Amino acid sequence: MTRLFILQIIIVFLFLSNNSIATNQNIFDDAKIYFEKKDYDQSKFLFQKFLVFNPKDYLSYLYLAKIYKKEDNKNETEKNLNTTLLLNPKNEEALFMLIELQLERSNFSKAKELNEKFSLICSKLCNNFQTKGKLTYLQQKKKFPAATPTLHINMAALRALQPAPC
Repeated sequence: MTRLFILQIIIVFLFLSNNSIATNQNIFDDAKIYFEKKDYDQSKFLFQKFLVFNPKDYLSYLYLAKIYKKEDNKNETEKNLNTTLLLNPKNEEALFMLIELQLERSNFSKAKELNEKFSLICSKLCNNFQTKGKLTYLQQKKKFPAATPTLHINMAALRALQPAPC
């Protein structure tokens, strides 16, 4: 009789734990939907809520970085990008966004360092830009010459962006 009772408790526990996992995934999916609808406040809230239960989910940090970038909060953007790269060091999108942020801040030495990492891991993002025949984001912003074949940030372009010495 006690074995049956213990078995029932275990079954109920397993059912509840599976249900909470599904609920957590629904939170993430809902947050993505709000992000796509450009309701950034609700999306931010849901991604933060999701991170309470899944603190190692790098995609949530990446989405939060995108939200903070839209809000022009550079410090929070950088924190979330760094956390994304800590959890997934080969995330091309986060690394590219961090390079772009460092260039906006005129931190060329850090941008160069990140670019070296980027050139080692860039496969999906670089191939995506090349196969679709698009100019890179930086070329569209006229920060780099149009002859740049990929998302490669070369030193001549970095020097061209630096302010002239006083």
